[in-house]
Amino acid sequence: MFIFETRLRVRYAETDQMGFAYYGNYPQYFEVGRAEAMRQLGTTYKEMEERGVVMPIANMHIKYIRPARYDDLLTIKTTVAEMPRSRMQFDYEIFNEEGRLLTMGNTVLAFVKKENGKPCAAPAWFMDKLKSYQSSLSTQDIQGV
Repeated sequence: MFIFETRLRVRYAETDQMGFAYYGNYPQYFEVGRAEAMRQLGTTYKEMEERGVVMPIANMHIKYIRPARYDDLLTIKTTVAEMPRSRMQFDYEIFNEEGRLLTMGNTVLAFVKKENGKPCAAPAWFMDKLKSYQSSLSTQDIQGV
């Protein structure tokens, strides 16, 4: 299991007439968390695409609990609970500065060959990065870091 945290401040342009973060922005907040999680895992979407694989969203679920408001500093907690095969699931929890849970959800992304649009398995080089990251976490646990 991999857990990553990213911070993001709600901008004025992202709010609705009530002063709440507009509900349609949450998929973008999830994307910020997901992209930064990929970066921390040792790769980027850009590298994935350059290597011939795209990752379209196959499914998304969002549960709104409390609203975020203008200028709130949000913490996006992104979790990858399972090693991917042909799909990769990201789970999200968004918290405000007081640590209150505002929103939760998940996205499932498919691995697709860019050249022909056909589903494929997670690339071996990507799986190697995940395993390397996982072993570095195990090493840190052993060393007490």
